[in-house]
Amino acid sequence: MILYRYILKAHVGPFIFSFFTIFFLFLFQFLIKALDQLVGKGLSLWIIFQLITFNLAWIVTLAAPMAVLVATLMAFGSLSSDNEITIMKASGLSLPKLMAPVLIASVILSYAMVRFNNDILPEANHKARVLLTDISKTKPTFILEAGKFSDDIGGFKILVKKTFENNNNLEDIYISDYSNPATRNVITAEKGDISFTSDFKHIVMNLSNGEIHQLNNLDYTNKYRVIKFDKHRIIMDANGFGFQQSGDNAFSRGDRELSSYAMNQIVDSLKKSSNTIGEQLFRRIYPDIIKISNYKLKDTVYKAPVGVKLNPNDTTGKNPAYDTLKTLYSRIMVYRNDYKNQSTIRKELEKQVDQYDVEIYKKYSIPFSCIVFALIGAPLGYRVRRGGFGIAAGLSLLFFLLYWASLIGGEKFADRALLSPLLGMWFANIVLGVFGLILMKKSS
Repeated sequence: MILYRYILKAHVGPFIFSFFTIFFLFLFQFLIKALDQLVGKGLSLWIIFQLITFNLAWIVTLAAPMAVLVATLMAFGSLSSDNEITIMKASGLSLPKLMAPVLIASVILSYAMVRFNNDILPEANHKARVLLTDISKTKPTFILEAGKFSDDIGGFKILVKKTFENNNNLEDIYISDYSNPATRNVITAEKGDISFTSDFKHIVMNLSNGEIHQLNNLDYTNKYRVIKFDKHRIIMDANGFGFQQSGDNAFSRGDRELSSYAMNQIVDSLKKSSNTIGEQLFRRIYPDIIKISNYKLKDTVYKAPVGVKLNPNDTTGKNPAYDTLKTLYSRIMVYRNDYKNQSTIRKELEKQVDQYDVEIYKKYSIPFSCIVFALIGAPLGYRVRRGGFGIAAGLSLLFFLLYWASLIGGEKFADRALLSPLLGMWFANIVLGVFGLILMKKSS
């Protein structure tokens, strides 16, 4: 027991170090990717903090299994380089027995990650998507540059000759107001200031010492009017400039924003819908099949008397079953087109089922990789006999690339129905798990 605690203790430091190293690498990558959507929109630090916090969930999901591999490589590599494992094996302990506490810890971590993926990750993904959608809808902060026309506000073109960095004051202002189709206003002012209302829904411009040149677009016979003012206020719609946060229920949830239980319910519903398509089509055509089967067709051809001209509209002596056949044929053509449409719908439903199954299996296969990486890292670290972070990071990177390439490839094939979702999501674990068992056997 003391020996097992010693082995686990050797993993704690490397695991924490590698976890946070990988964690911050993913976080840095996310910030670089999201930077373009955040800059210049006047977002508060609290909104940015929320966005980062919600995106930490998927980072934890990916960082934990990776940290297991790095930690086991470093720990067993260090124990092997100091000949501690050799001494332990000489005392009668095999490598699988030395790996037992690590495998038990990885099983516990896998279970914790499964719970995390079903309880926390879907909520965090949904909140992150809603928040990022709200941010993407927010227009960049409204800025007036001296000597340049601005038409960012609908219905207005604004030109100012002078602005001030330390305040909102403006000088030599020109505004073309075409927000009202009935009139065209051109407003000039010597001075003014500009600001947002507290809810960021309107922009307010207070003007001083100016004129309003007004022209009626509907009646050009009216005289051109000029209105002089000492003080004048213009209120413009600023919809989209201020950040407006939506509620959690504002958007429907995607497959990555649902627990496996919720997705299983959707899958069951989709399968029922898919199965009823054929049944509904059969019930529609079955009455016609019964109807035609009840008629007996004559085995002789109807003949007209010699010398009598046939009337195409004369149906005397015809078997009514022929009319039914003609009607049935027409309906079969309709049913054929209907069948094609229903087949397309059914394929789409089956595609959705596969996509949900992929996400369901992924919630379990990625946590299970903690066990697989522990199975690989321990014997590999023992054979390498190096406990440094550089060696561990290099070897881990190789296995990470193999694992994620297999996982992503399996997901793509499963989404296109070229591979079953079960095999697509578990293929990487199966291959690397078998490799780990072989490596452990050879190292023993």
